[in-house]
Amino acid sequence: MSLKNWLSKLGAPLRDYVESIGYGSRTFANMLGVSPGLLKRPSLVVEQLHFIGNYSMLIITLSGLFVGMVLGLQGYYTLNKYGAEQSLGLLVALGLTRELGPVITALLFAGRAGTSLTAEIGLMKAGEQLSAMEMMAVNPVQRVLAPRFWAGVISVPLLASVFSAVGVFGGYLVGVQLIGVDEGAFWSQMQGGVDIWKDIYNGFAKSVVFGIAITFIALYQGYEAQPTPEDVARATTRTVVISSLMIWWLDFMMTALMFSK
Repeated sequence: MSLKNWLSKLGAPLRDYVESIGYGSRTFANMLGVSPGLLKRPSLVVEQLHFIGNYSMLIITLSGLFVGMVLGLQGYYTLNKYGAEQSLGLLVALGLTRELGPVITALLFAGRAGTSLTAEIGLMKAGEQLSAMEMMAVNPVQRVLAPRFWAGVISVPLLASVFSAVGVFGGYLVGVQLIGVDEGAFWSQMQGGVDIWKDIYNGFAKSVVFGIAITFIALYQGYEAQPTPEDVARATTRTVVISSLMIWWLDFMMTALMFSK
């Protein structure tokens, strides 16, 4: 193989990657630019908020309950070795508000709502509905992408809050009602140790960033998919894979920035 062919094979994937980043950035900027127009039709966002957020509530609630119960059980066995089982409430609350709540909610949202958004947009493109909008002088980015984007951005922090709240209740059920940890100590340790800005606000900020990343990835994968059933299916798979990796990377970066001081 000649050097020219080797460089060509090496550079082609890099060129495609850089091109996709540039086109994605332009699409994101375009979507933000047309978003103020949604103020005239807030029902578009409300409709998507119901579809994206409300239909994800069941899996978020059940997952939060069981994660909180497992965290309470495992936390008790660990703290009991050091005679600190009274701090179980603090352990459960910090674990959920700082990390598990935003991260697991984002992963579940990517699997439930993200794939649905990608498939929906991809099928609309395959059915030439987006092309028909353009022919009727309707901007598909403003009419289709922007409402779904902002609905996702709003949904993820709300779902993460529900996840954490239900998870704390699950830890309470296991720790206090099942094992027998003192109820007053469970709640007082939690109230005294959880900081509203350092813990709750930072976890909320994480969920907002996750919501932006996941929703845009899902929409972009569907919008850029080839109008064939096979490529729409591949785009749905890419949504889950890319979103999951992005969540873990963003979680590490934000944790390093927020809690390093």
